[in-house]
Amino acid sequence: MRQSRTMSLVEAVANVLVGYWLAVLTQIVVFPWFHLPARLNDALGLSAIFTIISLARAYLMRRLFERLCRS
Repeated sequence: MRQSRTMSLVEAVANVLVGYWLAVLTQIVVFPWFHLPARLNDALGLSAIFTIISLARAYLMRRLFERLCRS
């Protein structure tokens, strides 16, 4: 069964949203171990930047593999 482009995007968004909140929580917990400030606003912003990159990567990788499987 092939996955549509829309479902590829839905899957990528769901995956990245879970990753976003996991990254925020991880930063709040782990940053103090490295003597870095663990401010919520910083964690939210930093995670947002990486989330955008991750969303684009996940979608593009899914489309690449869909194309490879079609061949």
